[in-house]
Amino acid sequence: MRIVPVFVGLDYHQSGVQVCVMDGKGNVLLNRKVDNRTGKIAKAIRRVGQPAGVAIEACCGAADLADRLHQQTGWSISLAHTGFVARMKQNPDKTDYGDARLLADLLRVGYLPKVWLAPADIRRLRRLVRYRQQRVNHRRDAKLRIRALLRENRLRCPLDVSAWSRPWMRWLRTVQELGAEDRWLLDQHLEDLELFGKQIEEVEKLLTARAEEDAVIRKLLSFHGIGLVTAVTMRAEIGRFDRFRSGKQLARFCGLSPRNVSSGERQADAGLIKAGNPQLRAVLIQFGQRLASRTTGRWAGLVARLLKHGKPRNVVVAAVTNRYLRWLYHQMQPEQLAA
Repeated sequence: MRIVPVFVGLDYHQSGVQVCVMDGKGNVLLNRKVDNRTGKIAKAIRRVGQPAGVAIEACCGAADLADRLHQQTGWSISLAHTGFVARMKQNPDKTDYGDARLLADLLRVGYLPKVWLAPADIRRLRRLVRYRQQRVNHRRDAKLRIRALLRENRLRCPLDVSAWSRPWMRWLRTVQELGAEDRWLLDQHLEDLELFGKQIEEVEKLLTARAEEDAVIRKLLSFHGIGLVTAVTMRAEIGRFDRFRSGKQLARFCGLSPRNVSSGERQADAGLIKAGNPQLRAVLIQFGQRLASRTTGRWAGLVARLLKHGKPRNVVVAAVTNRYLRWLYHQMQPEQLAA
């Protein structure tokens, strides 16, 4: 019996998975909802043919399904970029039936916009890194609320000390020039600050332990200026450096490439491209600020040349970070890690 090669699109939901199977000519052989279990999904597909490829739109839980399905069947599983798939749809209606069919069709014609399927350990690291950033954001918001409360009451610390220093915090805990309601609010915000600080310390301990076990993070930490947060964020969001074809492609993935807006005879840039993970780009730009502040070495010379040509400081920082990433790409190849 001849096994027909087919192309499969899976529209993932926690309650079930819409399975669309399409042959090489674009004929739909199957399009129905199946229980969210890899065994059920594989059985439904095998009844129709042997998959030449399977596409799943990237979403929460889709990567785990892809991992399990690949381990059970050995099929080639691809994650599709949600944003690009939506742009290619060209249809205002949204149904599970149509989404699964579109994924199968894009896979069949070779137009599926793929994203990297990160291994399970990298996905776990991502969750830790993003949790830490969420706590940092909450702590920042609590500080902003405290400063706003002080401004509302026109209060300033009588001591000549920096905000958030220990003497300043002692003054906050004892300040009496507040109404009962505002005093209660201030105490709540101070409790939040303490809680978020403890949570950040705890997650950083976990990240430190992870760094000791990961060769890529250890290599990143060996470079001057790269600390724990920068290293684990790069590892979590970039994953493997050798999955990119060049350092230029890596920099573009990180959202550090200039956006070209040329037209006809006019050649121009318009800031950085709107791409990449915002947290990754923010961490890298902060690292670029440290690079740009150096007074000696290779990167200091580049900064001096760009500033001499009249480039704004923020443009110089982005340019130096871009160049550094392109250099780092070559330092993080497997042969360099093994050395």
